[in-house]
Amino acid sequence: MFFSQPFRGIIPPMITPLNSDFSLDEKSLGLLIEHMISGGVHGIFILGTTGEFASMSSSVKKQLIEVTCQKVDQRIPVLVGISDCSFQESLDLAAYAKEAGADILVATNPYYMNIGQEELVFYFSKLADEVELPLFLYNMPSHTGITIDLKTVKQLVDHPNIIGIKDSSGDQKYFESLCDTFREHPEFTVLVGPEELLVETMNMGGHGGVTGGANLFPSLYVKLFEAIEYQDKARMKILNETVQFLSKSLYSHGTYKSNYLKGLKASLSFEGLCQNVLALPLSAFNESEIADLKEKYEAVKEAVSNSL
Repeated sequence: MFFSQPFRGIIPPMITPLNSDFSLDEKSLGLLIEHMISGGVHGIFILGTTGEFASMSSSVKKQLIEVTCQKVDQRIPVLVGISDCSFQESLDLAAYAKEAGADILVATNPYYMNIGQEELVFYFSKLADEVELPLFLYNMPSHTGITIDLKTVKQLVDHPNIIGIKDSSGDQKYFESLCDTFREHPEFTVLVGPEELLVETMNMGGHGGVTGGANLFPSLYVKLFEAIEYQDKARMKILNETVQFLSKSLYSHGTYKSNYLKGLKASLSFEGLCQNVLALPLSAFNESEIADLKEKYEAVKEAVSNSL
């Protein structure tokens, strides 16, 4: 699929719909994909953090890639996460994604091992050399334990197969430095992870967001993106307030470190877009927590409706 560079827009990090036995729920997958595409999203990113990639078996990963590419059917770009501690596993998944018809690969630095920045340059360069699809870097220090330093990204930007970065650090100074640095490379895409920072980061020069809430309310995030693009400040304010309300209500429910995923999948289950099943070691909210969340969800749903 042809896509322009930089790659602009809202690219939801899709949840992985699961059955109770942790197999892929293909029916929900189809419903979810159509829901997001009908909401106007500009791409779909599978096997990211929101997709629980680190908890998925290789067979489920490959099934997810194949079915997603089939159902999207080249209507929008499909981005596939290939992050793994094993270089060969990442290459195998990248080859499978290429064969299935995906468009872009996304990779964090390998986690668990202690890695220096010079090793990151070597690793990402070798990965980009070996894979056949264009590659996005994925900065996720809270989960990998390592930040991809600005100096490292600057060394990698000249690789012809590295076309962008998704930054989920939440560090606005880091993001602003990325934007300032790569103004000289206008084809290099800089996307933000935390949806709560979409307005600020796009106003710095970012190209869009990999926003988890767009699984649930895709048109909300697409309209916010468009309002920022056109600098419609009145619309930006209304839509951004709704995004912040959604985040506070649905992602901060309970006291778990996994509140974001618990809240997102439970909310999607209210709409019949997935079952409320998370891959081990995570688990879904209990019945009492679900009941409390449902009240918050109804308030969010009304706020979204009013803002659109």
